[in-house]
Amino acid sequence: MLRRLFLRAPTSYLQASHAYYFAPQLPTRVPPPAARSLSITRFLCSSSSSQVPNSTSIEHVEDDVNLSASPPAATISIDRSGLYNSPEHSHEPSPDSELIKHLKSIIKFRGGPISVAEYMEEVLTNPKAGFYINRDVFGAEGDFITSPEVSQMFGEMIGIWAMCLWEQMGQPNKVNLVELGPGRGTLMADLLRGASKFKHFVQSLNIHMVECSPTLQKLQYSNLKCEDENNTDGMVDKKTFSLLAGAPVTWHAALEQVPSGVPTIIIAHEFYDALPVHQFQKASHGWCEKMVDLAEDSTFRFVLSPQPTPATLYLMKRCQWAATEELAKLDQIEVCPKSMELTQTIAKRISSDGGGALIIDYGLNAVISDSLQAIRKHKFVNVLDDPGSADLSTYVDFASIRRSAEEVSGDVSVHGPITQSQFLGALGINFRLEALLQNCTDEQAESLRTGYWRLVGEGEAPFWEGPEEQVPIGMGTRYLAMAIVNKRQGVPVPF
Repeated sequence: MLRRLFLRAPTSYLQASHAYYFAPQLPTRVPPPAARSLSITRFLCSSSSSQVPNSTSIEHVEDDVNLSASPPAATISIDRSGLYNSPEHSHEPSPDSELIKHLKSIIKFRGGPISVAEYMEEVLTNPKAGFYINRDVFGAEGDFITSPEVSQMFGEMIGIWAMCLWEQMGQPNKVNLVELGPGRGTLMADLLRGASKFKHFVQSLNIHMVECSPTLQKLQYSNLKCEDENNTDGMVDKKTFSLLAGAPVTWHAALEQVPSGVPTIIIAHEFYDALPVHQFQKASHGWCEKMVDLAEDSTFRFVLSPQPTPATLYLMKRCQWAATEELAKLDQIEVCPKSMELTQTIAKRISSDGGGALIIDYGLNAVISDSLQAIRKHKFVNVLDDPGSADLSTYVDFASIRRSAEEVSGDVSVHGPITQSQFLGALGINFRLEALLQNCTDEQAESLRTGYWRLVGEGEAPFWEGPEEQVPIGMGTRYLAMAIVNKRQGVPVPF
């Protein structure tokens, strides 16, 4: 069936992506041999089998720490040796941005530090100055490149997965197709183009884009070839349709706003990694939450909370899900309450309405240590440097996603994680590549092969004959795929 899907899919649309993107050599962040000429998207370039080395921690100069009182500033220092500061992005003293003023005012008003989670949330989604809100941060000219921007084949494979799930659901006449954090809309556009010949499927679709950025909503509207219907009956609300498939498109700020009562297919690609995390560090008297405070020179710094915080409840919950020997190896732990809550919302929706969710992200099937990173213009920078000018992201805790879904509903089943390479390979991306190569120029063929390698390969492309600093790096094993489905539908392809 997969080969039939590929043969029927259109081959005239080819993306000629020549954007090569590079992360610097990071000996303190990235273990060899991957330290040379690292690239691609927002992937953390550390080993997929271990946590990020030399992570940022807060060291106590005095061994005896009084956790009942605020720790004096003199006893706390920050190890920034694992962070990269590019000269071209170094910031000379300058007037504070609106976001920096806002963050400082919050800390001063409260008379104390804020959590790393609140810092992340403000930096990324502050309504006026958040990183994602008023700019296009994707692509070669942005700060990072995601898999849909690498090759059209990625979105097409997601479309195959969605069609297979729709068939397992009994081919309902109406289904909600939801994408969380759609970026430019590239994934959804490629999905609809690839599925456009399967009329019964596309006619069943109601597309829902969960996006909080007005700037990105406009890009999605354009890339999906959207048009508003003529309002002839005096109705205030106009319906919007994508000309790629004739399906109605609606935008929402949150998943909860998507209408329920209809079978739902949810796509979450590189969405979980941007959800705010709380960080905890092991101290002499137990786990303390890492916070963001102001130093005497008004710069941002990390400190430890002297007493338990509300997020400690989530830390305790996450520790209950982990083995004792796993926790014993860790000095730092990240927990993401919003990930747990989002997963439970998804599981409840799938349990009641039917359908499934596909989650693809870089992460581990284990407790996450200190993975928070900042990327500006494809380079790692200090997490606290010029907040709002760099993307913040973390490794995704897939084990926590599984437990969160299973805890809230006995009517859903969780499958995976498997590597992105396994996922795309089982769906037949190699067949799709062969089909596209039959109808393309030499230039497009090179783009297709390098894009294919980046999606499913591992390490440097063995066929590359171009400049060494532009060698494509395969990230097929760095990304993981997981599915949550209603049990009545059986095991989803290709898990």
